[in-house]
Amino acid sequence: MTKTMSYYPGCSSQASAVHLDKSLRAAMSKLGVQLRDVEDWNCCGASVGHIEGGHLGMFALNGRNLAAAQAAGPEDVVTPCAACYLNTHYHNEKIRENEQIKAEVNEALAAGGKSYDGSLHVRHACEVIVNDIGIDKVKEAAVKPLTGLKVAGWVGCQTVRPFAKTERGGMFDTYDDPQFLDDFITACGADAVPFKGKTKCCGGSVSVMSPDKTLHLMKDILDEVKSSGAEVVVTPCPLCQTNLEMYQPQINAKFGTDFNFPVMFYSQLMAVAFGLDGDKDAGLNQHLIPPQPVIARAK
Repeated sequence: MTKTMSYYPGCSSQASAVHLDKSLRAAMSKLGVQLRDVEDWNCCGASVGHIEGGHLGMFALNGRNLAAAQAAGPEDVVTPCAACYLNTHYHNEKIRENEQIKAEVNEALAAGGKSYDGSLHVRHACEVIVNDIGIDKVKEAAVKPLTGLKVAGWVGCQTVRPFAKTERGGMFDTYDDPQFLDDFITACGADAVPFKGKTKCCGGSVSVMSPDKTLHLMKDILDEVKSSGAEVVVTPCPLCQTNLEMYQPQINAKFGTDFNFPVMFYSQLMAVAFGLDGDKDAGLNQHLIPPQPVIARAK
């Protein structure tokens, strides 16, 4: 039986992380979840929204998306992006808890003929897989297990922090040593190597604006990847994936290293293990460092 959930893709899914969006839709469909896009969604304001938007601007941006989701149905709102999740989750909680904020947001939304009552739940796609679908079902769907592939699961700094508790009160994972990504990797038949850098920060949006200030952060992560014996890095975060893949040539030039690690999304790993098409469904052809040669070595 297919379950429908409201889906907020976020801006990255339309540009640098198209392969996250594509592979997540395909993998979730295999797992019995149909993702229905929030109609006419807008940016959540992550990063730049804090600069000019102010208090009400940020609430209005997120409130507008939540109002559109609520108009379509009562389903939980799922997002694949760590920044979108944190931003939308935070503002949703404040709207629900604070009547004054709710009133201000709805006054702003009324200008566009919308309203929101704070009743929806915002969830990260990984948490949905862990708590609703279950790791066993992921393993069951992995008809082409990636046996022997050594994978470093890099969660990044945002996905489980600072909101490790879900809006429904349960735990998503721990702050300091999250296991969900290793569980995904193992369920796909690959080897989740011990990886000390799993929650290290890549520098976030600062890496995009001033990469020289953050190259050392990414080098530290890549050093840990190399030490772990991994062949490929897997992450849930769009910005982590973009930064670590895109800046390896600059890191090599600056530090005299020879890194050339493919950096994939967890949903791509699942799509491949589920037997889906590598390019059409998993988006493997959209990488700067192609993961296909490494994946092909899996037995």
